[in-house]
Amino acid sequence: MIDRLVPDNRVARVHLVRHGRAAAGWDTDPDPGLDDVGRLQSGETAERLSRLDRMEIVSSPLRRCQETAAALSKLWADRPIAIESRVAEIPSPVGVPMSERVTWLRGVMAGRWSDLDEPFRTFRRDIVTYVSGLRTDTVIFSHFIAINVVIGACLGDDSVVIDSLDNASVTVVDVDAQGGLHLVERGRQANTLIR
Repeated sequence: MIDRLVPDNRVARVHLVRHGRAAAGWDTDPDPGLDDVGRLQSGETAERLSRLDRMEIVSSPLRRCQETAAALSKLWADRPIAIESRVAEIPSPVGVPMSERVTWLRGVMAGRWSDLDEPFRTFRRDIVTYVSGLRTDTVIFSHFIAINVVIGACLGDDSVVIDSLDNASVTVVDVDAQGGLHLVERGRQANTLIR
């Protein structure tokens, strides 16, 4: 169970949204948009989030996140979407052919950050630094692994995957004045297939 106590010195609440279902797999297209199901998912999530007070919208530079964010932006009178590379997808290692990316990723997902090479630990640090530095309420449209990074930082867990986050799920964290991260609400879980 999550400790739902709001820190006394909270400076930001962050809603981390996993993008809707992509139109292509990770091993066939480096930057797919959403498929029809993904567009439906993003619309449903945007509808729920639109009931909140308007806040900053941030997206990974990848199309599937930008397209998911666009649904909320439209409901909030075309609120601008800031693009932030630090909340992008985990980078593929140099030299791994696209056809082998899924196999590589499945292996990574079963492990721990401390077992990975420095570029991946840097990826992890960059996400935590960015989110813990936020000082205004924000909605971030990001990716499965990136959101798990933030969950791990909240829980002090070195596992690459902690939660099996569904497409268009929303994970909520609070940021305190010292940059501490506190898990408020876990996103909807699913038997996510990396395809």
